[in-house]
Amino acid sequence: MREAGRGLLLIVTAVSLYLLLPSLISVFSSWRSLAHLNWYWAGLALLAEIASFVSLWKLDRVALRTTNWFAVACAQLSGNAFGRIVPGGGATASAFAVGMLGRAGIEVGRAAAALAASTALQIATTLALPLLALPAIIGGARVSPSLVTSAYLGIAMLLLLLAAGGLAFAADRPLALIGRGIQRAVNRTVRRRLKIAGLPQRLLAERDFIRTTIGERWAAAVFSAAGNIGFDYIALLCALRAVGAQPRPSLVLLAYTAAALLALIPLTPGGLGFVEAGLVGMLTLAGVNPGDALVATLVYRLVSFWFPIPVGGGAYALFRRRYP
Repeated sequence: MREAGRGLLLIVTAVSLYLLLPSLISVFSSWRSLAHLNWYWAGLALLAEIASFVSLWKLDRVALRTTNWFAVACAQLSGNAFGRIVPGGGATASAFAVGMLGRAGIEVGRAAAALAASTALQIATTLALPLLALPAIIGGARVSPSLVTSAYLGIAMLLLLLAAGGLAFAADRPLALIGRGIQRAVNRTVRRRLKIAGLPQRLLAERDFIRTTIGERWAAAVFSAAGNIGFDYIALLCALRAVGAQPRPSLVLLAYTAAALLALIPLTPGGLGFVEAGLVGMLTLAGVNPGDALVATLVYRLVSFWFPIPVGGGAYALFRRRYP
């Protein structure tokens, strides 16, 4: 049964990539235009993405209540890289990171609950971005109906996420179901001598721990989540400036939110293909020349998706040296 599920997931991923292949080819075929980039802005895009990752490590440290920068950074980078080369997306990446944090001495239940809280706060911050662009929409700015739809969709998902988060803190059953799913994913993806058991019960106990942690340090958590998403958005703006495009930031914000929603689709690793196709289309709707939209998307995905993969491999090697 397990092999059949994995086979089905691989088939769905392969079909999705096949259907999205034209969009991927269009983006990567624009690589020759990289020779005409403004490398100052391209370098700023890379620095902004690095700052985004550092903000995420800070958020995870707050949720985990640990001062171990090394373990948190290596687990996030390695899990991120692993989740982008195998099907399963964020769930696979989280399971891999939880296993690494457990090896570093952080209790597995605490790690699972902390990363779940961190991920939820990241998604909520991303979905709240359209609220910043609403004044421009309400003020009568010329905005494509598709971008307006993505804004409203993001706000609706934000409300659903807040409701789901409130339910997880108020009731035990939803969190227990999540715990069983994480337990199954960790046992399948991380090679361990002893399989994890009783994670739902520990997750319920750690829920109160996370609530207390975020409650005491909510300002640091919110600031770190805003830095993670904000610097990533700045990286996209810098990528656009690198190709010479200067669209309205509010419209780019809506395009960024739409691309972030597409990245949540677990059919391909890291939303590969979905993000490229969606971001190029949304940037074009935001007033960017189609050719510039292709190159800007390539630059942004290079610094945010492809570059962190080999970095994650190096981080995993360093982690194994310290925690053999």
